[in-house]
Amino acid sequence: MFKSLAERFSFRRTSSVTADSNTRTLSEHTGRLSGEEQYASAEDSTSNSLKKQDTISAGQSGVVAPLLVGADGVATRPTLHEAGLPAAVSGSGVPRRSYDSKALPIRTDGSLDYDALYEDESDNDLSMESHGSVVTHLLSQVKIGMDLTKVVLPTFILERRSLLEMYADYFAHPDLFLRIADLKEPRERMIQVVRWYLSAYHAGRKSSVAKKPYNPILGEIFQCHWDIPELPTGDEATNVEVKDGPVPWCRRDQLTFIAEQVSHHPPISAFYAEHYNKKISFSAHVWTKSKFLGLSIGVHNIGQGTVTLCDLNEEYIVTFPNGYGRSILTIPWIELGGTVTITCPQTGYRADIDFITKPFYGGKKNRIQGEIYGPNDKKSFISISGEWSGLMEYKYNDGSKPSKFETFVDVNSIPIFKKKVRPVAEQDENESRKVWREVTAGLKANDIEKATNAKFQVEQKQREEAKERKETFGEWDTKYFKGIGESWIYTTPLLHRLTLEKRDSKR
Repeated sequence: MFKSLAERFSFRRTSSVTADSNTRTLSEHTGRLSGEEQYASAEDSTSNSLKKQDTISAGQSGVVAPLLVGADGVATRPTLHEAGLPAAVSGSGVPRRSYDSKALPIRTDGSLDYDALYEDESDNDLSMESHGSVVTHLLSQVKIGMDLTKVVLPTFILERRSLLEMYADYFAHPDLFLRIADLKEPRERMIQVVRWYLSAYHAGRKSSVAKKPYNPILGEIFQCHWDIPELPTGDEATNVEVKDGPVPWCRRDQLTFIAEQVSHHPPISAFYAEHYNKKISFSAHVWTKSKFLGLSIGVHNIGQGTVTLCDLNEEYIVTFPNGYGRSILTIPWIELGGTVTITCPQTGYRADIDFITKPFYGGKKNRIQGEIYGPNDKKSFISISGEWSGLMEYKYNDGSKPSKFETFVDVNSIPIFKKKVRPVAEQDENESRKVWREVTAGLKANDIEKATNAKFQVEQKQREEAKERKETFGEWDTKYFKGIGESWIYTTPLLHRLTLEKRDSKR
């Protein structure tokens, strides 16, 4: 389903540029690149290197690397090695080049603590004063309504994590998600789906400045899980590991999550979450396209997500709002806009939610207005209003309860559950935190040259692999998701596995 001039909105943000449905098909857009790639990706941008006196082009990659200025004031062009991050940690665990221990977390053996680096959610301020000339030069290349495929933005606007990891923020309140499966009436379940959905957008905003996560490379994977002690399920005997689940080292009483970059052109991300004991899962795929709007950037989301209640064979299909990067010449910030829908084909319940953009003068940010309808009803039985970043209230319209506004959900008064990720040292080479660890270290140290070069190396490897596949007529095989029509589906969803278990138990 669900920090960045573009990708921060990916799930939560999709461009106002178009007035059509948020469920437009992928086939309409396969000739375009997504908003993620249109923002700052060096991929396929070899003709767009910057030629500004305070920047240089790193080779022919389209990656922008600042000039190195010595103490004598003379600027020199760095080699990729000089602009790069410290070399990989040696077999002894000691890095070949030293890190600044004041800026980065260092282990007792002198190696960089990548896990602490990712868990540190503090953010460096985006200095538009020092980098403004680069942004101004980039903006001189675009026109109103132009898509941003070939525009390369500087590395300093990147957020220190992959887009795949960002999607996990949809489950920052896993208790609200799991509670859907506990409710007995379809009406109450629909209300809870809307409550969880509206709580999902604030958690990803860890910075007041809009930044973009890393564009995932093809085949990149992110896995994590959550513990929810407030909602115990089963006991030690029954809470065994789910070996055939998305995170095989997790138990039945944990919410597990996996995301995979399943396509490069267009860049499509797919992700899936499940809780075995609660018999609930969520599956989604998404890609975005963006346009330059003058002083803003708009991003339109393509894709959808589905909540599945396995015991009831019930599905809730959700779409996602448009997103805007505002004030891109000063301090950029994000707002959401547009109408999204939540529908349950089995019960007939549905919801329409408007994400209302802030007027140019006055008004509040982050406002929403929602209506929930019963089967075949033209009048809603619940109205919801408020701010997705704070308090949302609701009232009943059908006379079943007093018609006064009460708290629907206040996202600032409920706990955010911290996701758990296995250590970088134990991860496979294609897992997000391992793929981008040196870029993350460079950004954390505020060393843009090192971060830029590390990003170039990751993307160059992807280009070389794509070239090799093309020469050998090889096809990319996804690992966890498969394409069915215009959707991407997790290969072994919980509902399918439970059906097989039930069938086998009857034999």
